[in-house]
Amino acid sequence: MIKVENLYKNYGKDIEVLKDINFTFEEGKTYAIIGSSGGGKSTFIRCLNMLESPSKGNIYFKDLNITSKNTDLNKVREKMGMVFQNFNLFEHMNVQNNITYALKKVKNMDKNQALEKATSLLQMVGLSHRALAYPHQLSGGEKQRVAIARALAMEPEVLLCDEPTSALDPEMTAEVLKVLKKLSDTGLTMIIVTHEMNFAKEVADYILYMDQGQIAECSAPEQFFANAKSESAQNFIKNML
Repeated sequence: MIKVENLYKNYGKDIEVLKDINFTFEEGKTYAIIGSSGGGKSTFIRCLNMLESPSKGNIYFKDLNITSKNTDLNKVREKMGMVFQNFNLFEHMNVQNNITYALKKVKNMDKNQALEKATSLLQMVGLSHRALAYPHQLSGGEKQRVAIARALAMEPEVLLCDEPTSALDPEMTAEVLKVLKKLSDTGLTMIIVTHEMNFAKEVADYILYMDQGQIAECSAPEQFFANAKSESAQNFIKNML
């Protein structure tokens, strides 16, 4: 579904963040991208929908080269939902309007259709009772669940999540991870940068371990956590678990 070829990302002449990454993400699978801070995880996932422009290489989404200057990225991003660390909700809109805004502007839904969709999604993430609340009235976990609902409103084919629980306390983290696990069970393609090792073990079909700007290992969770190949990965697992 997403094919990455010879991907590099540099900042200036001296800082090489991603180094010759080649990988194919399969449709319907859940991938957990893990690794030490500074390994390139967030940069990599942001390159997948061109929020970061690669310095070199190509990224294909369903055979469309999204690194081409001729590609309409807005159309691509309709099919690649993104959930950020810091929620990125519209503070001046209530929860309901945060979800319906793009449905009306991008999908050209009428008000009633958009509202019906928003109501269904809020029910799915357990926030029907917060529809008229504003972001400043929500907990961090509630904000992130609204952000997930907003991303899902566009009916994406892939959901990208960049450290979706990094700003949350353990209780709120559990709320968000429960929603993500439910989504993984539906067969939605998901790519999640996370530090939550137990979640990665339980939910992911594949673990991508990144080290020094490269995908150092890729394997099923049970294989990775029981028998990581590299010393770097073994040390990472020991420190995290």
